[in-house]
Amino acid sequence: MKILLASSLGSLVCSLLGRTLRWEVFGWENWERARRLGKGIIYTFWHREILSATWFWRKRGIVVMTSQNFDGELIARIIARQGYGAARGSSSWGATRALMDMIRAIRHGSDTAFTIDGPRGPRFVAKDGAVFLSRATGAAILCFHIALRNSYVFTKSWDLHQVPYPFSRAAIFIAAPIVVPRLAGTSEIELPQRLVQATLDDPRRQGEEWVRNQPVGSRRSPLPT
Repeated sequence: MKILLASSLGSLVCSLLGRTLRWEVFGWENWERARRLGKGIIYTFWHREILSATWFWRKRGIVVMTSQNFDGELIARIIARQGYGAARGSSSWGATRALMDMIRAIRHGSDTAFTIDGPRGPRFVAKDGAVFLSRATGAAILCFHIALRNSYVFTKSWDLHQVPYPFSRAAIFIAAPIVVPRLAGTSEIELPQRLVQATLDDPRRQGEEWVRNQPVGSRRSPLPT
């Protein structure tokens, strides 16, 4: 009952706040490039951006890896109400089964997603799940970062989770896609893993600069379809 009530409230908050955000989109051509590759997309982002990312990419049938604990169950139910699927597992428990679920999802035409430093951090340190999934399927890793002009930060959470204030300006920075060769061996995973880390770090720096340079009263930007 607690999960049912909390997930209903969480989805409602996501929808109400999401409708008020004023977005700017940087790098949409990278999403289009990843889609043209035709092998599926592995969306990769930081754990603290779950709420904003859930709203932005909603209703696309994306399968997200979520942990098997209470928080993971709550997140799975919230995102299901926003048009997502869930593969249950994490880097600490059930990872192999969840990765197999995601491989099957990609092969059946669905995209997937990782909160790449979850479920418990360290914050802003990318784990290797997206790299292994790309190697197994040929799907493109699409790293992105969401910056919020005004947000509430949960300072006691390991990820410093962000919840946008209503009518806040938001920006999404989408990096160029990364594809890991299918023949990459275990010893060859280190290079693409470092590339994923660097590719996530760069849009985060862009987002921090965007927040610092935000003018007052900027207009709402149209979203791509």
